Amino acid sequence: MLVGSYNPLFVVLSILVAILASFTALDMASRVSASQPRRTAARWLLAGGVAMGAGIWSMHFVGMLAFRLPIPLGYDLWLTLQSLLVAVAASLFALWLVSRPTLPHLRLALGALLMGLGIAWMHYVGMAALRMQPSIDYDRFWFALSIVIAVCASWSALYIAFRLRTVEHAQAPRLIAAVVMGLAIVGMHYTGMAAARFPADAVCAAATSGGVPTEWLAACVVLLTVGVMGIVLTISLLEQRMQARLLHLRNSMLAASLDDARKELFHASQHDSLTRLPNRQLSHERIEQLLLDGQALAVMSIDLDGFHHINGAFGAPIGDAVLVDIAERLRSLLPADDLVGRLGGDQFVIATPVKDAKQVEAYAERIILAVNSVRVNGRDMRITGSLGIALSPEHGGSAPPLVALAETAMRYAKQAGHNTHTMFAEWMSENVEQDRQLLEDLRKAIGTPQLSLHYQPRVDAQTGRISGAEAQLRWRHPEHGYVPSERIIRLAEQNGLMQQLGDWALNEACRQLRSWQDAGNQEWRVSVMLSERQLGSQQLLDEVRAALQRHELAPSQLILEISENAVMRDTDNAISVLRNVAALGVGISINDFGTGSASLLHLKRLPTTEIKISRAFVLALEDSDEDVVIVSAMIALGHALSLSVVASGVETAGQRAYVERLGCDHLQGNLLGRPVSAESFMRLHGGDARQAALEARLASFQSNAE
Repeated sequence: MLVGSYNPLFVVLSILVAILASFTALDMASRVSASQPRRTAARWLLAGGVAMGAGIWSMHFVGMLAFRLPIPLGYDLWLTLQSLLVAVAASLFALWLVSRPTLPHLRLALGALLMGLGIAWMHYVGMAALRMQPSIDYDRFWFALSIVIAVCASWSALYIAFRLRTVEHAQAPRLIAAVVMGLAIVGMHYTGMAAARFPADAVCAAATSGGVPTEWLAACVVLLTVGVMGIVLTISLLEQRMQARLLHLRNSMLAASLDDARKELFHASQHDSLTRLPNRQLSHERIEQLLLDGQALAVMSIDLDGFHHINGAFGAPIGDAVLVDIAERLRSLLPADDLVGRLGGDQFVIATPVKDAKQVEAYAERIILAVNSVRVNGRDMRITGSLGIALSPEHGGSAPPLVALAETAMRYAKQAGHNTHTMFAEWMSENVEQDRQLLEDLRKAIGTPQLSLHYQPRVDAQTGRISGAEAQLRWRHPEHGYVPSERIIRLAEQNGLMQQLGDWALNEACRQLRSWQDAGNQEWRVSVMLSERQLGSQQLLDEVRAALQRHELAPSQLILEISENAVMRDTDNAISVLRNVAALGVGISINDFGTGSASLLHLKRLPTTEIKISRAFVLALEDSDEDVVIVSAMIALGHALSLSVVASGVETAGQRAYVERLGCDHLQGNLLGRPVSAESFMRLHGGDARQAALEARLASFQSNAE
């Protein structure tokens, strides 16, 4: 038996190569996992597999070169290359496996088995490259132990590589893991070498018949392996630095983009999206800044007269273009430091330092003339505006009261006949102060007995019985008595209270209807008027659904009334909201049909279930043949569209006869019943339901008797 020996230098070199190969494998595993594009990941997988395979193979042959026998040794070139290919294939498989999103225990075990067998195959094919004659005899125990060590080493390598692949800044843990993996691979090699038994008369055929000399192989292996792994690791390091720079650059760009977005968002929060003018909040701040200079300041509020007619006649895009043109004209009239803002809708605010009353009037006249000369898409638009003026310090020393007083003066300008300007006067202050106090009282009144709903009956035209009621808002002020509903709505709309007030009215009407139905009036329905703010809110669907569920009402028993003009404010959004509500089964009624600015093109898109003919047409039926024709056409149109038709404002028997003869389905007006409290409504009209129930039972009894 030939006795071999080991060169300590080559043994140490083999251990270092194994550790370097393990470190390369761990680095490549993290590189493959971090590469997002498939092509990049595939390139790193191939490069890593070649580098890792060459490293394992190199460790094996450096270990072989460390082994010495008392006979000349050489290696078969083909078998040597075959062992290299096996090592590369096993490495490719290992890198692919640890780059998967998950690595279950069963897959890890099977992968370790295949990789371990591949490494063992590489080792024993490399041993076969000696072409010993007679062949090498292997001790079964050590042979089996070497395969077990190869599988265990593969398991630990796969597990460690998978765990460390996504850990950032893991160079120290990766180096420690590489030492463990390298020693495990070296352990497999030298266990396999311990299993080899060389007969005493054995010769190395590869050394005598064209094999590769050990000296030449040693140089090639070391240079090739260290070179490949060095190149791969260098490229990896360079790419890592490049990615760090790109990440830093990307973060810098992202930070700049976020800063720009923050500035844009801040700008958008303080400016009107259409005209890009300061909104109400920023306008107040700008006025406060102008007041700090100590100069006399004129604050002007201008509102366009009848602007909704432009939207109705020409469409919302033309209306928007008009507002943009007016904004540009106003901006060009004043110095850059002065304020031109948009308070909302078709209302603008202007603030400019002035010297005397003549200069104020000159500014006001120039502003009105600028509004009068609007031109959009080559078309002259006849626009008029009403302008109110408040002065500082005479009328106030801060923005909110100055703007409020300018708006008050603007309303008086409208009452004076439009297209004019009015300076605020002290005699106007009573209404301003009263409105301010009423607003505070109204906020406190919501949810208290001060606010209530009165109900006007709706009568079925065929049977003459009550079919439901329209809810109407009432406020009994503890000092002023009943406040007109028009004033309540105006206060709520101007001060952002309409949403809360509308929600309360909707819930209260549903609660009352539930009470009436519990008393036996199962066929009654209730209608509630929606404000513009409610109609534009995406929360309306949830509020209606919640009210119906809370009071256990069928959706068909609730009717929501809308005005044509409210729909035209934001047609697409209003139609979207109403369609969602109508999908629940809730009725949609167009109030005062025929008096608004809506077009049939828009009306046919609405999910309408009924139309209410305006009382203006009903009141003239007995005196005007034209109104008879108009009402008849409305009823025919409604029935052609499968809509129910309600005649509102029926005041006389003659009017009732007309609308019944023309085919109205339901009637409403003071002739049939005035708005009264819920208790009075039940007392006056609850008997209709009881009478209808009694007649139904009598008819059923007679039918059974027959």
